[in-house]
Amino acid sequence: MEKGNEKKRIVVKIGSSSLTSRNGEISYRKLIRLVDEIVHLKEDDHEVVLVSSGAVAAGYRKLGFIERPENLAEKQAAASIGQCLLMESYSERFLSHGYVASQILITRGDFSDQTRYMNARNTIQVLLERGVVPIVNENDTITIKQLKFGDNDTLSAKVAGLVEADQLIILSDIDGLYDDNPRTNPNAKLLEVVHDITPEIEAAAGDSDSAVGTGGMKSKIEAVKMALAAGIHTFLGDANKPNILINAVNSEAKGTYFKPNEEQDDLSVQEHWIAFSSGPKGEVIIDEGAREAITEEQNHLLPQGVREVKGTFDCGDVVIIRHLNGDEIGRGVINYSADQLREIKRLKLKDIPDHIKVIKSEAISQKNFVCHTNITTSH
Repeated sequence: MEKGNEKKRIVVKIGSSSLTSRNGEISYRKLIRLVDEIVHLKEDDHEVVLVSSGAVAAGYRKLGFIERPENLAEKQAAASIGQCLLMESYSERFLSHGYVASQILITRGDFSDQTRYMNARNTIQVLLERGVVPIVNENDTITIKQLKFGDNDTLSAKVAGLVEADQLIILSDIDGLYDDNPRTNPNAKLLEVVHDITPEIEAAAGDSDSAVGTGGMKSKIEAVKMALAAGIHTFLGDANKPNILINAVNSEAKGTYFKPNEEQDDLSVQEHWIAFSSGPKGEVIIDEGAREAITEEQNHLLPQGVREVKGTFDCGDVVIIRHLNGDEIGRGVINYSADQLREIKRLKLKDIPDHIKVIKSEAISQKNFVCHTNITTSH
């Protein structure tokens, strides 16, 4: 992002440790400073979506615990208290500046279902058009482990893709990405600009060092990869630095700027959903001719290119497409159920109507296919 006056849609992610005090309760000083910086961005005509952690951290002491609970039910109970406290604090501070805040609680299941995914997109779009600040968090109170995002770094990247953000800003308690762990290596160097997420960068990403958060550097790198795939500029920096948001938007903050390759084809909202949010239901194994057709020739995947069908899925589900050698080729929306595809694979198109009712001749349309290279790399 270059400094300028153009209107931007910005997703800001704030971690638990950046919102709470040492004793685990909400730090109103930190929260007020964050809100005031978001208001500054709003006054500069930017749109802002806030992805906020902190519900469990804010609520567990009110529940009578001295330390953050580990039991799932206790954490969910703490979240139900903490979410109220967070939203009350956010709402009061935004209202003092004349802005309305809204709450959106979401689960991975809401993202994996395309209808709910688009409903969330449409809702946030209306809120932004009306000048509201949407505040998104995972619905920790009812979410089971299988439906959790795992951390709000991942959630923020998915939200950024959902709303087609111009910039994702991930704030935590560290300056940015280093070439080694700065807490254990005093000679570690801050990487100010990153274009490619290399294996070396991924190897250097460690686990969470925070007692109140769940996302470490590894989760942040995964989030960055998702954002870059959609062409979204991303910044990682220290939430405790004054004016960090304002400076990050103006390319003046200390931290790490991740910049997508301008030559890459950015993923659309539909493609981003297929690649990162859909939750594939099965696998389709295809031959070399089909691989060339769908990846190199930009054609549809036809049923006769399918050699094997794995799992149980319905028409409209997302599946993983693999080569006979086991390599993942990509992901796509399937036009047949698993049983139907098993029955018609290897048949010629003209013979398929003799076996099943045909809605579309192709198994996967090119427009509903995302190549594996767009899922695993950011360059």
